Amino acid sequence: MRMGDWLDRELGGRRVWLFFLMATFAYVLPLILADYPYIDDNWRSLAAGMGWAGEGRLFTQLFYNGLTFTDAAPNIFPLPLLIATVAMAWALSRLTFHYFAEPTVTHCLVVLAFWYNPFLLQNLSYQYDGPAMALSLVAVIFAITFRSASRVQQLVVPALLIALGLGMYQVSINVFLGLCALELLRTASARLPWPEWWRLIGWKAAQVALAWLIYFATAGAYMSQHRTQLLNGEVAPLLQIETSAARVLEKVMLLFHGGFGWVFAVLLLCAIAGAVLLIGRQETGPKKTVMGFVCFLIVPVVVFLVPGAALFFRDFNEGARTLMGFSVVLLLLFYLSHLALTALHPRLPLLLLIPLLAMLSLSFAYGRVLVLQKTFANTALNALSYDIASRPALRDAKRIYLSVTYSDHWLTGAAGSFKQLPVLHYLLNTDFYMLAENLPKAGITNVVAERERRNATRVGYQEFVPLVDSQYYRIYLLGDYGFIVMKEPKPITELHW
Repeated sequence: MRMGDWLDRELGGRRVWLFFLMATFAYVLPLILADYPYIDDNWRSLAAGMGWAGEGRLFTQLFYNGLTFTDAAPNIFPLPLLIATVAMAWALSRLTFHYFAEPTVTHCLVVLAFWYNPFLLQNLSYQYDGPAMALSLVAVIFAITFRSASRVQQLVVPALLIALGLGMYQVSINVFLGLCALELLRTASARLPWPEWWRLIGWKAAQVALAWLIYFATAGAYMSQHRTQLLNGEVAPLLQIETSAARVLEKVMLLFHGGFGWVFAVLLLCAIAGAVLLIGRQETGPKKTVMGFVCFLIVPVVVFLVPGAALFFRDFNEGARTLMGFSVVLLLLFYLSHLALTALHPRLPLLLLIPLLAMLSLSFAYGRVLVLQKTFANTALNALSYDIASRPALRDAKRIYLSVTYSDHWLTGAAGSFKQLPVLHYLLNTDFYMLAENLPKAGITNVVAERERRNATRVGYQEFVPLVDSQYYRIYLLGDYGFIVMKEPKPITELHW
């Protein structure tokens, strides 16, 4: 069989699943090879701790209880990520057949963009939370693709799946709503009558409403109060939303740097051409107007859902792990671009491999940064633990307080990568020298993170002579208590090798 015939032929369910299995695994391979315990992973692996129920993520806790056959969460990485990757391959296969009746390789490329979301790399960096976040996406994909002749099943099953996704990671609701917006676009593209539009909207609204009821009756009932606090209505809530949205936009723009900017600019132009083509397919003037309005409305909705519901909560987090909705933006861009490219030539959609390859290369670049961070963290751990263990006064101290000094310049080894791909620094998000939770790995158990006394440690002990004065920190000893004060690292403005 010629290569051209293979590219044009319809793929069966097994081949589609194998394609996604290999492609999804390639994206997470750098994270598996790096094997870096990321932020919360340190204390969770130390204590086999959970703590998800208080965050409204009870089903994540149950997932690890079941997977480890314990009532805690021993570290079994990368098994959970491998399970989540296989499940995601299955979900993307379902989504492909949901969008395309007779899928080919190029159709698979469109759906693969959902998983190749660069901001999803931060989610997947968590060896504990990452697989659960991925499974929350799997749940909402199955909710959007579920079909049944029974009205009860059509309402209840998707609602249960959405509630399952919420109970693993609440941000997945943004993804489900974004996929609902794409369903409206597909409904308009198929030229379905108006009653079908309203029926679709009604079903999705009912499913979401029932899902929230199920969620708050199960996982949501365990959530602590501070996690549910909305914006203060008396302190300019619109201004708070605008400020948070601007911060998110600033972070997202870090992706469009250098060659990535050109790649996504071309992708955007192709998507615009696809939208114009979609509007032009409508039979009458009024239908074209309505289709144009739908396309015009869906774009801001999908873009808004990148941070989505997180904008309305007082505990706003601008981290990349909250930008799961960007997966839907990519899916929309690839879907419309596929329409435009197919209209020119059936094999032109293979050009979608270029942005996918760009995002895959970003994943491998991020994996190397994680390796550098792991090396730096191990070096820091060895140095600090040696300084404490080799001095009896520090080793026998009742308590040593570790101040946390945030800086963008700790990881000097990745300065070149950060300069060329600024989004890597945003994804890494480790702007500290050392976490107190790391020290028990080296047998040091009397160090704790300073919280209430942070300013006192950083400023109040500078007049004393340090017991240890190293490149990155000073250690003071006052009586039976020690204080580790970090030095501000100097930025590297230019590299000369």
